[in-house]
Amino acid sequence: MLKDVLNGLMERYQQRVPDVAAVITAMIKEGMIRKADDIENDHIAFRTMGVPQLGVASLEKIFLHYGYRKMDHYHFAAKKLDAWWYAPPAPQYPRIFISELRVKDLSQQAQDIIHSYTREVSSDPVDQLNLDNSAAVDTFLHSALWRTPTVADYNLLAAESEYAAWVIYNRYYLNHFTVSVHNLPTGYNTVADFNTFLEKHGFRLNDAGGKIKTSPDGMLLQSATVARMITAEFAGGEKQDIAGSYVEFAERKVLPAFAGLPAGEIRREHRREGFEAGNADKIFESTYAAQTKKTS
Repeated sequence: MLKDVLNGLMERYQQRVPDVAAVITAMIKEGMIRKADDIENDHIAFRTMGVPQLGVASLEKIFLHYGYRKMDHYHFAAKKLDAWWYAPPAPQYPRIFISELRVKDLSQQAQDIIHSYTREVSSDPVDQLNLDNSAAVDTFLHSALWRTPTVADYNLLAAESEYAAWVIYNRYYLNHFTVSVHNLPTGYNTVADFNTFLEKHGFRLNDAGGKIKTSPDGMLLQSATVARMITAEFAGGEKQDIAGSYVEFAERKVLPAFAGLPAGEIRREHRREGFEAGNADKIFESTYAAQTKKTS
């Protein structure tokens, strides 16, 4: 069931984010992988609204049912977000990272706009799902939870919280997936080398906090493409270009205790685990105007 749900998420994500197929195609062309399934998916991430009936408390029920374990909490004061990561039931599955907007921390105007949409959800929709029916879960994860917003509401929200605007429009939960680079062939198996490959193929990288975001311990390095602009249709048929989504890349260093292991024996449990708030804070900005509106 979990495999079916994850496959459904990835299929639609690839349809909506052209960079996914483009990165995979370039990786195959370079001989890094033979097929898309060869990619190790470090984690997938979701954005949610912290409102009654929704948010992390709702969405996490799906993944906890499939054996994920809730791990560390992260707080992003400037962006008014909370987040948690979830460890998978088996190593072949990606970690999950779910963030949630602290709606009560926004201005009253922004809160009123958000609630005008989310109040259409009168009970926790996950409670109505048969979580043992992967097709039903797949359908839910790609169904609109509230009406399509107006351009005016979107722009008012974006002026205060670009995260809020992204979620109020997209509604679908999956935000990005992450290529693990550390098990790729030599020459591509560090974020620095992989970034060089990406830029050679014309991908533009998020440079908020530097193109490589590094944890204080130096053991987790991450980068991401900048979300491409897409033409979105709003209520009443109005159209406006907004940020789509992006692809992330992660390098997890081998922990000092396992530094002597031969390369062929290194497994996930031998590498740096978890996430880093400082890295994630800058990765969020892959959909923010400061990145998407840059011309180079």
